Amino acid sequence: MSSMLAQPLKRPSGLRAVAYVGLFVLGAVVGVVGALVQPAWFPGGLLLALAGEAGLCLGGGLAAGSRAGAVAPAGGWMVAVILLTASRPEGDFVFGTSAASYLFLLGGMAVAVICATLAPARQPSDDRVRLGK
Repeated sequence: MSSMLAQPLKRPSGLRAVAYVGLFVLGAVVGVVGALVQPAWFPGGLLLALAGEAGLCLGGGLAAGSRAGAVAPAGGWMVAVILLTASRPEGDFVFGTSAASYLFLLGGMAVAVICATLAPARQPSDDRVRLGK
């Protein structure tokens, strides 16, 4: 009987990889929409934007049955939000210097970490090596 750590890593199937890419894109869309909604209806827009991200990350983790399903939309959200924080040549900014913008950025990162931590971890199917038994 070999240890689970000694076994080689399995690559995700093609369908699973497509699902992760789809979750990444959905995370980016939620990040852009959240950036536009959160300053419009403070504090409701901020709560709506963070709840949308939390729902997508937790739903992705539950649908995929792994932490990678929660990390993929969180990564897409972070990439989109980081790109939106950069200034444009015209001098326009998506995020202002208000407290709501900082709450959205920092709160969104905290929500992403919490959701990735709470997402279900895969366990081996054999009862002899199940974790926590």
